[in-house]
Amino acid sequence: MFGIVIVLIVAGVGGYAWYLNHLVHRIPVKGLASGETHGTESGTENILLVGSTDRCALKKQYIGYGICNQGVNGVNSDVVMILHLNPKTRTVSILSIPRDLFVPNARIGGANKIDAALFQGPTQLVAAVQEDFGIPIQHYVELNFDSFASVVDALGGINMYFPEPVYDAESDLDVKTVGCVHLNGFHALQVVRARHLVHKGPGVTSNNPANWTPEAQSDLARIRRDHEFLRVLATAVAKKGLSDPLTDRDIIAGVAPDLTVDNGLSATHMLNLVLTYHSVNVDAAPQLTLPVLEDTFGSYQYKGGSYGDIEFPTEPTDQSVVDTFLGISATTNSMTGTPLPKPGDVTVSVDNGTGVTNQAATTSAALGALGFHMMELGDTSPVGQEAETVVYYGSKAPSVVAAAQMVARSISGSVILGFNPSMVLGGAEVTVDTGTTFSVNTPEATTTSTSAVTPNTTTTTTTSSSSGLFAPPTSANEALKPWDPRSCTASGGEGP
Repeated sequence: MFGIVIVLIVAGVGGYAWYLNHLVHRIPVKGLASGETHGTESGTENILLVGSTDRCALKKQYIGYGICNQGVNGVNSDVVMILHLNPKTRTVSILSIPRDLFVPNARIGGANKIDAALFQGPTQLVAAVQEDFGIPIQHYVELNFDSFASVVDALGGINMYFPEPVYDAESDLDVKTVGCVHLNGFHALQVVRARHLVHKGPGVTSNNPANWTPEAQSDLARIRRDHEFLRVLATAVAKKGLSDPLTDRDIIAGVAPDLTVDNGLSATHMLNLVLTYHSVNVDAAPQLTLPVLEDTFGSYQYKGGSYGDIEFPTEPTDQSVVDTFLGISATTNSMTGTPLPKPGDVTVSVDNGTGVTNQAATTSAALGALGFHMMELGDTSPVGQEAETVVYYGSKAPSVVAAAQMVARSISGSVILGFNPSMVLGGAEVTVDTGTTFSVNTPEATTTSTSAVTPNTTTTTTTSSSSGLFAPPTSANEALKPWDPRSCTASGGEGP
């Protein structure tokens, strides 16, 4: 919800529209999708919200964040969220993409974690989201540490309840007492940045954080807390309102200079968003996280390079979550809102990407059993011990993207889309580059005039060499843990 909260706060004062236009930093972002005009997606829009780690862009350097001139000058996206806005129903939903998810188009040169895309600019991050997940992006909003803190400070801070003492040496979060705590912008930032958190649970008597319990999930745990923080922040905005001219001006002056948006997101459009979504019930707005498989083996080795802790996609769960988020069916092209093609209209080739004997042939046979028009077989060099199955497509023409989506929806496991013309084999629209853990879905049973026909399940190909190397799939709606901060009641107790 933070993106829409920011937009509503900054744009919500019509009398300052000229002031807003003057202060907000606008940049060209290429490749943004046009507005949706088909099916249930007609009229909807998606805003990519990014939390940048760019320390060199901060007004004031703080050692707890890392100092720019001391070498902490990387640009990554700590937060990758997408806001889905539906003007027909006046509803808002949010989808977070875990920053450590390994994707084929993170960089112009190829695969990396999704958070690495921002290093090559907003255009590349937008491209990665659209090319690898099939989620159309109409607008881009980027915040840094300063803009985040400024919003909280302009509201006079917020209150959060801490059910257990918590500490994070990396973000400087240090709450030693249980209860409702008033957070200014600086301390709120410590909460949302925490991903190396330890907590003092029941039975722990030591006051030394070195003896407290570390949480198991860093990336996913932070997303879980960020979603709760945004709910608390949005509730605070709704209660405070935007009626005090001095407060309003402080908010705009504090936030707008650090807010970066695509040059198509005008002040007029922001104001229209206010008119459409000002009454959104934040507690009813879905906040989803794309489920992933977290590695259990340490640093991921890909084409000889080391990428640290990573996450893989998990299908068909991921696609189901994206469908729910966008409000579309499983037979819809997520980029256009139009129907997906029939398998017989899609040409597919298969590359053996692991070296497993006959993997391309068995995969091709399984896809052929689903009705796809199968073409050439080939081999590519294995990228590492663990590999995603990538459904590559070589053109961004809507029909080709739709063909790739149809194929991807027919495979389960660690499967993801990828745009790369050089990887498409033998004149096919789509090439499946096989990975280490996947299966082609079994054909549905068909009914004839005499009897039901059961599919031959031997056409399904499954490789499970990565079994046990990844934790079970994470949830799209993970509940708060006992130590996570949450809302306060009016009397200072633990809120819902």
